[in-house]
Amino acid sequence: MSSQTPSSSPVPASSAGEPRKPRVAVVFGGRSSEHAISVVTAGAVLRAIDREKYDVLPIGITADGRWALTADAPERMAIADRQLPSVERLAESEEGSVVLPVDPSSREVVYSEPGAVPKALGDVDVVFPMLHGPYGEDGTLQGLLELSGVPYVGAGVLASAVGMDKEYMKRVFVSFGLPVGPYEVLRPRDWERDPAAARARITDFAAEHGWPVFVKPSRAGSSIGITKVDGPEQLDEAIEEARRHDPKVIVEALLRGREIECGVLEFEDGPRASVPAEIPPVSTHDFYDFEAKYIDAAPGVVPAPLTAEETERVQELAVRAFDAVSCEGLVRADFFLLDSGEFVINEINTMPGFTPISMYPRMWQESGVSYPELVDRLIQAALRRSTGLR
Repeated sequence: MSSQTPSSSPVPASSAGEPRKPRVAVVFGGRSSEHAISVVTAGAVLRAIDREKYDVLPIGITADGRWALTADAPERMAIADRQLPSVERLAESEEGSVVLPVDPSSREVVYSEPGAVPKALGDVDVVFPMLHGPYGEDGTLQGLLELSGVPYVGAGVLASAVGMDKEYMKRVFVSFGLPVGPYEVLRPRDWERDPAAARARITDFAAEHGWPVFVKPSRAGSSIGITKVDGPEQLDEAIEEARRHDPKVIVEALLRGREIECGVLEFEDGPRASVPAEIPPVSTHDFYDFEAKYIDAAPGVVPAPLTAEETERVQELAVRAFDAVSCEGLVRADFFLLDSGEFVINEINTMPGFTPISMYPRMWQESGVSYPELVDRLIQAALRRSTGLR
């Protein structure tokens, strides 16, 4: 796929009426267990944004939810010596906070510290929300930005919420005729009121579909909180581990086959799919868990060694998944290619890992869209799109 030059978007004006560069607020960190990965992702985006074309305002959200003015220091936002970065280490003050206006008539961001006069940081034209997991990727931040009338990169409120909740994501896929694997859901009250009945239900599920099963937080990502369970004696510990991250738990059957991913990017004429990638088995890990993804950085294969027919099929399914959830901007769709030759969709990520070595940018690099161009395309698409019902 060849790249195309993004069409220009309206040029904002300064208070004096003179043209100025669009201002991009890169928001990252957050309250979820994926805080550190969000920081890493934002660092890569900050490096890639064309500073001659855009002004940039980095805003970090601490683990306890404070919006902090942070240093524009991508070099401090990477995983180093197996140590994860955090917003707290980047914040310019331990108490100061950034406030977005909840007023569609103003886009001026304000910074305040206790005992000091609030400081205006100027208007923001678009937000690039590099947040993963709850309180950022799940529609909560998107709702705030809709109220504020500030355009933003990526999926809207509904698509973000559906894309975060593995249960409802699968329900939407099924309603649109997309193939999904067997699963069972434990809602908070199921485990809290009658754990014996919940345990029996999962045991019956495993008896039907086979051990092992995968016990996961329903609304989390980056493989955090997931346990591969080989028998009923491991269930309680696995459920409690998942519940540390989300009171709602999803249990999925093992699907035997190859792990295939495909990126979707919204162009001016609609969504298109990238070349797919394959995640090969990692011999040192039971499955593609957090350490395999981010600490040991297990490499994927791009493009995936698929037949032309298989490539076309997974690309078609990826775009159908994008449309089914009413996504915007970007999506990474994850599949299993079963031994039978059938593709089954596992999930989508509405804000996938976005470092230059992450699978989503790598797939688009192989499809003719470089990392800086990918970042620029997403910003330009957000600038063209209005907030509100659309």
